[in-house]
Amino acid sequence: MKIFISYPPIESKKGIAQIGQNRQFQWFSQHSVIYPIVPAYAATLLKSNGFEVFWDDSIAKKENYETWIKRIEKEKPDLVAIETKTPVVKDHWKIINELKTISPHTKIVLMGDHVTELPEESLKKCKADFVITGGDYDFLLLSLCNHISKREKLEPGIWYRKKDKIKNSGKFQLNHDLNKLPMIDRELTQWWLYKENGNYKYLPGTYTMIGRDCWWGKCVFCSWPSLYPKYRTRKPELFFEEIKMLVEKYGIKEIMDDSGTFPVGEWLRKFCKIMIESGLNKKVRISCNMRFGILNYEDYKLMRKAGFRFLLFGLESANQETLDRINKGIKVQDIADGCKMAKKAGLNPHLTCMIGYPWENYEMAKKTVDLAKELCEQGYADTLQATIVIPYPNTPLYKECLKNKWLEIMPGEWEKFDMRQKIMKSPLTEEQIKELVASLYKLAFSPKFILRQMMAIRNYYDVLYIFRGAKKVIGKHLVDFKK
Repeated sequence: MKIFISYPPIESKKGIAQIGQNRQFQWFSQHSVIYPIVPAYAATLLKSNGFEVFWDDSIAKKENYETWIKRIEKEKPDLVAIETKTPVVKDHWKIINELKTISPHTKIVLMGDHVTELPEESLKKCKADFVITGGDYDFLLLSLCNHISKREKLEPGIWYRKKDKIKNSGKFQLNHDLNKLPMIDRELTQWWLYKENGNYKYLPGTYTMIGRDCWWGKCVFCSWPSLYPKYRTRKPELFFEEIKMLVEKYGIKEIMDDSGTFPVGEWLRKFCKIMIESGLNKKVRISCNMRFGILNYEDYKLMRKAGFRFLLFGLESANQETLDRINKGIKVQDIADGCKMAKKAGLNPHLTCMIGYPWENYEMAKKTVDLAKELCEQGYADTLQATIVIPYPNTPLYKECLKNKWLEIMPGEWEKFDMRQKIMKSPLTEEQIKELVASLYKLAFSPKFILRQMMAIRNYYDVLYIFRGAKKVIGKHLVDFKK
């Protein structure tokens, strides 16, 4: 059985579609891709169980649509698995219908956050054969392929057609043991396509994902708690072995672990101890997602000693009312305190901000911008990013939008959920929202910020990192959020 795990090119004037391993969708004007970990696990699982697998990420390969579709027509795979996102689901419906025309026998499966919330929609709107719900689509894709090839019983979470009726195998269950996953086959999944990323200072870099997904998992805007309502991790010893392999076999210099929030507590302390005692902490740098309000200064110092470098924090808003309404579970003061402790410990804090909440006026939104700028200019945060608030259909925020009639678009206009425009009613105009987002990226040209960046240069890697960051701000972010 020949299986393609595919990211078809979506040709658009808006830019490059950010689909794989993304909790929020954007079009980027410059080429940028993230290593999609769960599909990579899926490919590895399938291969280790005797299936013929082809890694078909045409977005990462910079292929055009004609090249991609001709390969499908020539190879005629038995199954094509496609991860989709809300703003491109309609594009995928069209692609699937064309695939069925040129290769009728090929089974097609959709997976991801959008179809987890709305599985029947895609089975009605296109000729897809299956929809996998939940986030464990590595395990469920293996179950599906075993069902097709060996008639084994389907695991819960898979939707399908039977005699013109839409059926499902039950509610998906997150009862899979992540510790039983094989180490990702990096050659099969062509890791080198993703070795450069804006988060990496040291190249080559790669992604890991030790946890699924966030141990907090309550933020109302995040689309992934619906995929992973139960937090699970692999053992710290297995993470150490994976990092060791990546360093020794591939010469990896920096790792970005993309668990929604990296494990803390005893798990973190045990992992750090292993890294330090092994000496691996001196050979690689680790970056991860982290929350404010959970770690103390001693924790940050231990992380730095263990090889951690870059911590991505969700600032989201500088208004306590908003932090409470989005169920962030922190105080505004935790933001400044967390940045200061992490920076003092020698780490590089990165901030993510969101603009365009339906209840925030201009002064409130400006307060968020001002706090982010202040933390960066004072040297407590090193980098930041900003986005427009988007209520994805599988989030509590979307349900609140329906209840309060906040949406400014028609039902089913999924293509407008792409962060290129505001889609919720707001005291701010669309121009004001984009202006505030762009103003955060323009911080890169602040004399005070530039001076701090120059003073922080210690080696060749620092120079290249600053250069890549400036190029990204000029050529991507300011373009993507232009008025």
